[in-house]
Amino acid sequence: MIRVAVIGTGSISRAHMDAYLSFSDRCQIVAVADVFKDKAEEAMHKYGLNAVAVQDYKELLGQGIDLVSVCTPPYTHAFITQDFLRAGSHVIVEKPMASSLQECDDMNRAAEESGRILSVIAQNRFTNPMMKLKQTLEQGLAGNIVHAQVDSYWWRGHCYYDLWWRGTWEKEGGGCTINHAVHHIDALQWMMGMPEEVQAIMSNTSHDNAEVEDLSVAILRYSGGALAQVTSSVVHHGEEQQLIFQGTAARISTPWKVKASVSKENGFPEPNVPLEQQIQAQYDALPDLPHLGHRGQIDNVLQAIENGSSILIDGVSGRNTLELITAIYKSASTGERVKLPLTKDDPFYTREGIQANATHFYEKTRSVTGFGNNEIKVSGE
Repeated sequence: MIRVAVIGTGSISRAHMDAYLSFSDRCQIVAVADVFKDKAEEAMHKYGLNAVAVQDYKELLGQGIDLVSVCTPPYTHAFITQDFLRAGSHVIVEKPMASSLQECDDMNRAAEESGRILSVIAQNRFTNPMMKLKQTLEQGLAGNIVHAQVDSYWWRGHCYYDLWWRGTWEKEGGGCTINHAVHHIDALQWMMGMPEEVQAIMSNTSHDNAEVEDLSVAILRYSGGALAQVTSSVVHHGEEQQLIFQGTAARISTPWKVKASVSKENGFPEPNVPLEQQIQAQYDALPDLPHLGHRGQIDNVLQAIENGSSILIDGVSGRNTLELITAIYKSASTGERVKLPLTKDDPFYTREGIQANATHFYEKTRSVTGFGNNEIKVSGE
């Protein structure tokens, strides 16, 4: 039986606890920690856990915890993760992986030196549309990808950034680009790899109680000449998200859609129906995942602990996603076209460097410890 601890009992922790409880024949939540101990106790009683509740997670270090879910605000991810890895626990850490590339490197080093698993939450990969899109791209019928469009459209009210850790570069690490579009940026780099250059702009249009952006637009250029555009937002009514890949032979996307064209004699398009049907048949033949979202990723990690199988999302992958986001922030803050990879001497490599150099739109003047209705919509589920 795998012994599990959940660190942080905010809204996102529910997805972790529900997933662990669904695998009760394989794992058991034995500890819950939160800086507000009453919240840890409340979560423990709500889920009927035979567990201990602590205020300081350090009380759990070296206590035989096999696997830890880190569900705390982003600025705490790095040191909590490293402490548990070095104490011998495997770690699943919520997105974003950390507040800086330096912290990512420290976390990955701790995982390598300890021989423990480090997995970064990217639950959108564990959805049927996203997994099947990835597999369809790999099958190659769409041809080489020449353009990608990522629309990560969310909407959040003004009071959203009143929560004590949100809306600052220090504690949240940024705005909608790092905490909402991270899911779609992760999917983009998973499917297309890392670009060579990034050009971006960002703004705060509707949330003057936050230092960070609520809208950003980035253009990415890849080594073969392909381009991608990424829009990150919490000001879009309707909250629509999509990834569209335009290949030399066809267009495919999530939500799923396939279109293919061939050229008439005058160069204008006409539908390539046979290719569309072939791609559709390939897509339809792909199997559904046994578990979705957080449950799928936690199952993936449990299997790795149980039998040594590989994990889909490790610390290197998590770092790649943060590097792309960091490049967007650097370009949007400086006006420069940013070349990748970012080096250790880059001003945006450290948390302190980001705080000093990223654009501060407003000052955060209001802070609350929680909301009465603490619902959260988990992307991809």
